[in-house]
Amino acid sequence: MTKTEVRINEISFPLYSVNTLIIGSGAASLNTAVNLYERGLKDIVIVTDCWGAGTSNNAGSDKQTYYKLSLSGELPDSPIIMAEDLFKGGCMHGDIALCEAQNSLQAFYHLVSLGVPFPFDKYGTYVGYKTDHDPRGRATSAGPLTSHLMFECLTKDIQNKGIKVFNNNEIIALLTEKRGDEKHVIGAIGLDKENLEGDNCGFVLFNAVNVVLGTGGPAGIYKTSVYPESQLGSTGLAFEIGATGNNLTESQYGLASIKFRWNLSGTYQQVIPRYVSTGRDGGDEKEFLNDYFPDMGKLATAIFLKGYQWPFDPRKVYNYGSSLIDILVYQETVIMGRRVFLDFLRNPSGESKLEDFSFDLLKEEAYMYLEKSGALFGTPIERLKKMNQPAIDLYKSHDIDITKEYLEIAVCAQHNNGGIKGNTWWESNIRHLFPVGEVNGTHGVYRPGGSALNSGQVGGLRASLFISKRYNRQPPGADNFINAAETQIKNKFDFAKSIIDTNFADKEFMPNMRNEFQERMSACGAHIRDYSKVSKAVNEAWGQYERLRAEMRVVSLKELPSAFRNIDLCLTHAIYLEAIKEYLENGGKSRGSYLVHDPEGEKPCKELTDEWRFTLTEADSPVNKKILEIYLDDNNSIKKQWVDIRPIPKEDTWFENVWNEFMKDNIIK
Repeated sequence: MTKTEVRINEISFPLYSVNTLIIGSGAASLNTAVNLYERGLKDIVIVTDCWGAGTSNNAGSDKQTYYKLSLSGELPDSPIIMAEDLFKGGCMHGDIALCEAQNSLQAFYHLVSLGVPFPFDKYGTYVGYKTDHDPRGRATSAGPLTSHLMFECLTKDIQNKGIKVFNNNEIIALLTEKRGDEKHVIGAIGLDKENLEGDNCGFVLFNAVNVVLGTGGPAGIYKTSVYPESQLGSTGLAFEIGATGNNLTESQYGLASIKFRWNLSGTYQQVIPRYVSTGRDGGDEKEFLNDYFPDMGKLATAIFLKGYQWPFDPRKVYNYGSSLIDILVYQETVIMGRRVFLDFLRNPSGESKLEDFSFDLLKEEAYMYLEKSGALFGTPIERLKKMNQPAIDLYKSHDIDITKEYLEIAVCAQHNNGGIKGNTWWESNIRHLFPVGEVNGTHGVYRPGGSALNSGQVGGLRASLFISKRYNRQPPGADNFINAAETQIKNKFDFAKSIIDTNFADKEFMPNMRNEFQERMSACGAHIRDYSKVSKAVNEAWGQYERLRAEMRVVSLKELPSAFRNIDLCLTHAIYLEAIKEYLENGGKSRGSYLVHDPEGEKPCKELTDEWRFTLTEADSPVNKKILEIYLDDNNSIKKQWVDIRPIPKEDTWFENVWNEFMKDNIIK
């Protein structure tokens, strides 16, 4: 990396020239940096707005899952079988599925070598278990904080390798140039949040051959979210320069605590806690599930199944399935304005409507699980102590003692299965731009729990291999960079200067703007969707985006990062809503982790009103046979296209043929 100073309109800006600029400090970004370094490409820097503030370091569950090829048990497994299981989740390209399967063990053992404490037995077997949408026990876990431990070990390796990190630097724009018919990323503009007061308003310029975008999912577009509050996302950076998004309709939603944001999956549900709702003031407590389930056996078993059927899934609503609980929690909290809690202190009671809880009423699957776990006794909290004490300790470390108090919950946005389109090397349609981690939309409609962690690590591995082999040249000289990027830099700088108004009186402008698009997205683009509301929301979203750009004002330079972030998030939510509208207009119905209202459909259960009628998208529906891509063209007009799903490749695995291609360096292309 080299540092120079450049002058534009008599303003001096620091310019850092580097082969690869990595944006974000999550596990996928850090893994890309480590792999680049280990492959001999050391001219790299990491830029992050706040070290360790992302999802990797701050999210988890009762035992956070990492998904990889099976390494234990009697069921046979192979990369092709794993790829088929990923592929059958729907709307996932087969070659991407094969890459994630084929490279899963390399990525997994890399983490093991860095010190992530995945459990193994006395023979060295890395044991596994089944997670959601997983037929072969490929899941493993290092505990509630698996991704945090990954972040810790990768951070230590980054420090040991001496990889340069720019902390407290917010990237506000990606820079591009056209080469023939293709657009290439050539760098980025950052804001040094510790030096905003100078003539250059804290602007920092990066001249790079490659940009790795690892900024996580667009958590900041939602009001009701289990993403860490420090995780907002920067997907708009890519959309703004014309990067293509795919599968933006597909996100995951599920039950989570809201005082401390945490997924309530696994043993939190398998111990069968009591669900209660109250008025806003805490009065009028009732076990509201009793009004909808026909008997305690179905109710208690549905709660148990929420453990490994955690994401909301409309297929699991019928016949008093586990996802009916999500609908009922949503109805209590959003429609009726009440509060919902989990109570681990007492077993569910029928309140004279149903039988009181008894283990004998459980379906076989739930009963056998608890029996094998030695947990056919006591109260939910006593069972949780037996099965997973760290799940209790986790909340206590955040000043919530579930051995003494209720846990307030809601249905929250949790993960984005879509995102920026990438190829089998994780390169986007913008050349030299590599989205890795959750910002990359590799997943389809359904994905096995924990596959996102595998995907992020595999993505970093693949991107680093391609960059080190094909894009390893020196960055262009400062003059050449400025010639290509000067107009873009001027435009961003002039905009920043234009929105500074020390006399601006509306101190609530920015929080109100963010609240507006977050409420819109949670109301229309989350797990409950209605075409008429979505159609209206799209128009409102673009109206707000234009209003935000025209009316944005900040009273001081310190507010510049938030201003640019609001614009990024507002653009992102508008494009996501456009994708949802397009899906619904093409006959898309309920699938994945969302329910679409359909007056001609069936009710989830007879106890609910007609407004809850819905229909599942049929397997042979056109929207299940293609993937929706969406992007902004050079005129900032929305473009949408439905592309064929690529099948799983039929590999030529004849050793001599692969060896010859490998020796000729023909593999990476």
